[in-house]
Amino acid sequence: MATRWGICSAGFISHDFTVALKTLPPGEHQVVAVAARSLKDAQEFAKKHSISRAYGSYEELAKDPDIDVVYVGVIHPYHHSTCLLFTNAKKNVLCEKPLAMNRREVQEILDSAKKNDVFLMEAVWTRFFPASVEIRRLLAQKELGDVKLVVIEFGVPLMHLVRSMKKELGAGTIIDIGVYCIQFISMVYNGEKPESIKATGVCQAEGIDETVGVVLKYSNNRLAVFTCSSVLELRNNAIIVGTKGTIRVPETVWSPTSLDVNGKVTQYPLPEPYLPLSYMNGTGMRYEAEEVRQCLLKGTWTFSIFYSVSILFQPLVNILTINGAFKIIRHAVLCVTHVEHKVASETLKC
Repeated sequence: MATRWGICSAGFISHDFTVALKTLPPGEHQVVAVAARSLKDAQEFAKKHSISRAYGSYEELAKDPDIDVVYVGVIHPYHHSTCLLFTNAKKNVLCEKPLAMNRREVQEILDSAKKNDVFLMEAVWTRFFPASVEIRRLLAQKELGDVKLVVIEFGVPLMHLVRSMKKELGAGTIIDIGVYCIQFISMVYNGEKPESIKATGVCQAEGIDETVGVVLKYSNNRLAVFTCSSVLELRNNAIIVGTKGTIRVPETVWSPTSLDVNGKVTQYPLPEPYLPLSYMNGTGMRYEAEEVRQCLLKGTWTFSIFYSVSILFQPLVNILTINGAFKIIRHAVLCVTHVEHKVASETLKC
């Protein structure tokens, strides 16, 4: 029986997700409804993607009895309220990253999912690419020996986008682009919390971080270094260095289609889309959709992938530039244990 999807939002990312879904067998995945704040937008989206039902409100989608799981593709600040709408309606949810904007919002979403006994997953799509699966396999089998260093950079000019220039729309390089670097590091170090975090960078006058450099120190003298930018085009690659070898992700680290393991390159091509995509490698969202289906079929409500990468690293979101240096302006809003996070030479006890 096919997993029946409802699409919440008729924006660019929802377009790509729907295109990605339709690269999977129709007997396993079907898009049965779409909702937008405007009925006209929903109808246009439905026509473009051959979807049978279009709704002019998210509430109508939440009431549709023929939906197994809802993909939430609204912009960051609305993840919290939208996820709660669907979890409280006892709908399973796949929500775009970041799951929410702060600890309180994340916890409320998790509590609602648990209370209503529904599936919830943050759509950190990178984790599900075959290349990422292979990285985890290689690390689990100690093919690199002991990992000592992870270096990653991701930079794409985004300041022409309205949502990247307004705080109220969730602007900020760390929360938009940096999360990809953070999730990669978290994947390599198996979700371990860093002993210290040091950050520096550049913010706009409005306090929106645009280019950031971060060093994370882990136990046993292991390091991770990342640079992210929403104004600069960077190399967008990564390297994992162990005592017995290296893994390189040569390009598009957020949606990897090739790996270089000790000099041997393997390609992981994506299927062609039936419509032009909004974002590079968008059909790669098929892998997270298939993970959702498998979890639902198995009744797996506790996931191998973390609910939210932000749970471990939210301190990095709460920064601005003061005299050219990064400084924490309020306590980290999302810490899951009583550890010290050293950020820009300031120590916060969470």
